[in-house]
Amino acid sequence: MSTYKDIGVEKVGHVGTIEIRRPPLNFFDISLINQIADALDEFDRDIEIRASVLSAQGKAFCAGANFNDPARQAQEAREAKGDPADSLGAINHLYIQAVRIFRAKKPIVAAVQGAAIGGGLGLAVSADFRVTCPEARFSANFTKLGFHPGFGLTTTLPELIGKNNAELMFYTSRRVTGEEAYKWGLANVLVPQDQVKAAAMKLAGEIAECSPLGLLSTRGTMRAGLADRVMAATNHELAEQTRLRATEDFKEGVKATEERRVANFKGR
Repeated sequence: MSTYKDIGVEKVGHVGTIEIRRPPLNFFDISLINQIADALDEFDRDIEIRASVLSAQGKAFCAGANFNDPARQAQEAREAKGDPADSLGAINHLYIQAVRIFRAKKPIVAAVQGAAIGGGLGLAVSADFRVTCPEARFSANFTKLGFHPGFGLTTTLPELIGKNNAELMFYTSRRVTGEEAYKWGLANVLVPQDQVKAAAMKLAGEIAECSPLGLLSTRGTMRAGLADRVMAATNHELAEQTRLRATEDFKEGVKATEERRVANFKGR
């Protein structure tokens, strides 16, 4: 297994494991998404690996993008000066890496032991299955930021939990508990928090007992066209996000979230 900066990668029998190591909140950027995609590509090339587990250190599975990230702030500053190309290209590049995750050929089980927020929810939903716990929280909090959903969620979330439940999550930005996620089908297994990763490994092991060629063939059928649909969705999401990032409401939404208060949106 290769060595990566922000993730731990191992092979346990026929199961490959990826652990995000940016605790406590595991914010992502282009580099992290690229590392996950590279590891999944490596798993696809390894004939011994038949399934994988995506987990994370810390209290959150992934809290999404870090709006306080210096690189992100520098991009926003350049955009404010009338040069949107750099920022647009960076986000687009992140979504290109995200689509690579959806093009992975082997089943993925996400071990969601804590919060999966915004793009972190998109990352969790990129997996075939999710194992979670009552303490976990799932949130598409984009509208509370004055923003548009991203990471392909406008395609993946309705396909997973139904259009109306997805609309409920998008329009309210509410945090869905682990129990609610399990009832909705957003999670497949619900266990105590300290058993999440073990349960994910157990499910991946059960998958790995099956024929590798049969798994590749069947998953290819079940997810046919998904990556292309996600790519089309991210193209639209990016355009809307770029437009809304320039608004006063977006700046207020980010500030209000950081200050843990209700935003005072003005509609401009």
